[in-house]
Amino acid sequence: MAVRIVETSDPAETESLGSELAAGLAEGDVVLVSGELGTGKTTLVRGAARALGVAVPVTSPSFSIGHRYCGQDVTVSHLDLYRLAGLGGEDPGLLDDYVGAGRIAFVEWPQEEEIELSRPRLRISLTHAGGGRRRIEGAEG
Repeated sequence: MAVRIVETSDPAETESLGSELAAGLAEGDVVLVSGELGTGKTTLVRGAARALGVAVPVTSPSFSIGHRYCGQDVTVSHLDLYRLAGLGGEDPGLLDDYVGAGRIAFVEWPQEEEIELSRPRLRISLTHAGGGRRRIEGAEG
C-alpha cells in the first residue's frame, strides 16, 4: 500500500490537493477523511468536488448526515459521521443515497468498522503541522 504525505500551507493548496486526488477516483469509490476539527477536511473535499464538476458551494454537513452534489457524470456525496457513535442503531439504509453506483462518497469522521465503509478507495488523514500548515497523509484503501 503506497502512502503519500503532503504538507499544505493554506486552504488553496489543500483544495488543490483535493482536486488532484479526485482525478484518480471513479464512481462507487469511497474516500474516508479523518482529522481533528479545523484540519481542513471539508476544504480538501471541496477541492475534490470542484474537480468532479460540482459548481455550487460545498459546505460541511456537520448538522446533517450529508450533502449530495451533482457533478459531471457522477453524484458527489459528502458525509459527516461526527455525531454518530456508529451505524448499528441507525436505519440500515441510512447511507444508501450517498454510497454506491453513480456516486463518489467522501466521509468525514468515518466509523471504519461499518460494512458500507469497510473497503474505501482512499484513506486520508489530516493533522495540524503548526503555523497554519496541514500534514495530509493518504493511502489506498
